This record gives sequence, C-alpha cells and structure tokens, in this order.
Amino acid sequence: MNILLIEDRIPSDDSLLHIFKDNKYTVDLAASTGVAFHLALTGAYDIIVLDTLTHISDGIALLKDIRKSGLTLPILFLSALGDIPYKVTGLDSGADDYLVKPFSTEELLARIRALGRRKNSILLSSNLCYGDITLDTNSLTVSTEKSKIKLTCQECKILEFLIIRKYMITSKDQIIEKIWGFDSDAHENNVEVYISFIRKKLKSLNSKVLISTFRRLGYRLDIKSK
Repeated sequence: MNILLIEDRIPSDDSLLHIFKDNKYTVDLAASTGVAFHLALTGAYDIIVLDTLTHISDGIALLKDIRKSGLTLPILFLSALGDIPYKVTGLDSGADDYLVKPFSTEELLARIRALGRRKNSILLSSNLCYGDITLDTNSLTVSTEKSKIKLTCQECKILEFLIIRKYMITSKDQIIEKIWGFDSDAHENNVEVYISFIRKKLKSLNSKVLISTFRRLGYRLDIKSK
C-alpha cells in the first residue's frame, strides 16, 4: 500500500513517517499543501494521511481541493482538535476518517487497514468508463457495445490507472511506481511493452479510445475525432 503523508515538520524517530516505514508501508512525505496536492494528482497513492499540525484551515482547504479535482482515494485526517464541530467540518470537507491526537500506533494502523479495505471494496464493485469503453476490473475485461476482450492483470491495472488520470499525462515512472511498486526493478521498456499490448486490444475492439504518447512526458487517453 502506497501512502502519501502530509505533515509540516521534520520527521523524528517516532514520527508517522517512521511508523509507516517500520510497518512495511511505502510512504512519501509532503511538507506543504502545494507539493501535497501535486503528488496526490499523480494517482500513485492508495491512501492520504493528512496531519494538521499548525493551521487546521489549511488542511480543510487542501481536502476540498483534492475532492474538487475528482480524486476519490481514502483520506485520514489527523488533528489535535477533537470537538464535534471540527470533526464534522473535516468529514464534510472530504475526509473518510478523523483521528484525534494523541492516539496509539495500534489504532492508527487499524484505521489505515480499514481504509485500505474500503478502497479495495469500492474498486472491486465498480466499472470504469471512458469514451466508448468500459473496463471491468473484476473480470479483467475491456468492452465496447459490440465486443469484449480479455486483459492480463497488468494490462488491466495500467488501463485503470490511465482512466483514473484520464485528463492528465502519466509518465512511465508514475506507472512503474503505481503498478510495480516504488522498489521494483521494472524498467521503462516494461511499460512500453504493456502499452503496446493495450493499444492492440483497443484497436481490435474498434474503439475510438487511443493512448497518445507525449515525447519525454508519458501517455494520456484520448478519443479519436472521427
């Protein structure tokens, strides 16, 4: 599970960053809302942990911006402010869970596991659509109104990632981090091979959806004009 941790302090030995790493999570740290928002939009993360250390209003604003962007990944909001109005504001602004500090490491990790299960449940119960195609992540198939074709697991994951990021260019590094993992030995040519496979299957469906290449930048889903 890949976690984006947002907190505005230098990590100490007992910080959230080290807690997550000690429990075998892959975690990136963002120390500002601007960097955090940019990283969130990459689509490389499964969960966001937002630790509001100074100004809760900044955290609330970031929550709203993330949700306005269309991202649906689970967000755990951490705050020392435990009064009901603060909790209500955090949850209404887009947080999936609100945990009041101080808390135990065991409870924090339990909340993370719960949010991970919730994310997987949502993904398994829904189809993703773009243009004239529908991606079924349960059956590993992509279809149009007239035909359907089977995908491999990796092909399905990559196409799902591209659909989620449908209006953005996705780099090869982002695909590697999301599909194979941050510590993987996968290379750019692995991505190129799978993109080629997906293109051939979309072509066999006579789909209007295509994968555009942007030199030195990456890929983006587009729709043929005719």
